[in-house]
Amino acid sequence: MKAFMVEKYGDASGMRAAEMPDPQVGADDVLVEIHAASVNPLDMRIRDGDFKAFMPYRLPLVLGNDLAGTVVRTGPSVTRFAVGDEVYGRPDKDRIGTFAELLAVHQDDLAPKPAALTMTEAASLPLVALTAWQALVERAHVQPGQKVLIHAGAGGLGSVAVQLAKALGAHVAATASTAKTGLVKELGADVVIDYRTQDFAELLDDYDLVLDSLGGDNLAKSLRILRPGGQAISVAGPPDPAFARELGANPVLRLAMTALSFKTRCRAKRLGVTYSFLFMKASGAQLRELTPLIDAGKIRPVVDRVFPFDETLQAMEYVEKGRTKAGKVVVSMT
Repeated sequence: MKAFMVEKYGDASGMRAAEMPDPQVGADDVLVEIHAASVNPLDMRIRDGDFKAFMPYRLPLVLGNDLAGTVVRTGPSVTRFAVGDEVYGRPDKDRIGTFAELLAVHQDDLAPKPAALTMTEAASLPLVALTAWQALVERAHVQPGQKVLIHAGAGGLGSVAVQLAKALGAHVAATASTAKTGLVKELGADVVIDYRTQDFAELLDDYDLVLDSLGGDNLAKSLRILRPGGQAISVAGPPDPAFARELGANPVLRLAMTALSFKTRCRAKRLGVTYSFLFMKASGAQLRELTPLIDAGKIRPVVDRVFPFDETLQAMEYVEKGRTKAGKVVVSMT
C-alpha cells in the first residue's frame, strides 16, 4: 500500500511517500480502506519529535490521526462491524497511520460513519470532536446556562467545540479573527471576540470554563476570566501531573511535567480556579454519542480545503503555514 511516513524527526524533510506492507489484522482489529483523512497540528508535532519523550514511536512511522473509510476485513473477535460498513474514527495514539491506503484499527476506536456526512466531512471530525467531547462533557460536565469560552472558535477544534457547547445549553463566547467572526456566530456563539481589535480578558468575566488551544499568554489571561471554582482546560498548555500519571510516565518524566506546569497551576490556585492539560483519547463509544448530534445538524463539519492523497505533504504544509481559513483540511483518497 502507499503511505506517507516519517523517516527521521525534525521537519518536513524527514517525511516522504513510500510503499509499505499491508497492515496485519489482529483478533479485535478492523481493516479499513481509507477514503479520507484529515490533517491536524498534532501531525506536525509528532513529525518534528515534540512528543517523543512520552510517545516513543519506532521510525519509520506512518503519520495521520483520523479517518473515514470502508471495512474490508475483520478479525475473528470483531462483533461491531462487518465488511462493507462505512466507519470513521481516531486510532489509538500508539497505532496512528491514517495517511495510508489501509489501516488496521481496534474495533473499540471506530464508530459507524454518520449517515448525513460524506467521507470527506466525516474524516474531518474524529480527533477534534473527541477532544471537544472529552473537555466539555467528560471533564468539565458542562450544564445548561453555564458560561464557556472557546478560543480560536473558527479553528478545527474550536468550530466543533462551539457547536457542542451550544448543544449542551451553554452560553458560548469565542475568539476569532475579524474575517471569521461571521462564521463563528453561525456556528452558535453568543459572543464573538475579535482578537485583532478586542481583548477578551477585558470583556469577559465570571466564566465557568475556558477551552484553550493556544497556550502561552492566552492561557494565563484565560485564568483571570473564570469564576471561583472555574476550569481552564488546555490542549496547548504545559502537561500536568495528572497527564503524567495517565501516561504511566517514568519518575523523571513525571517530575519534568510537574515542573513545566508548576507556574500555571500555582497561578490558577491563587485565583481559586483549576488548570488541566488534555491529550485526547481514542473512543468509538464517544463518537457514537456524538453521531446523533451530527445527524441532527447540531454539529456540522467545517472543511476548508480538500487535497488529493498524492498531495498529503502539500496539505500538511498548507496547515503548518497557517493558510487554513477555517475548520479542517482533508486528504481524499478518491
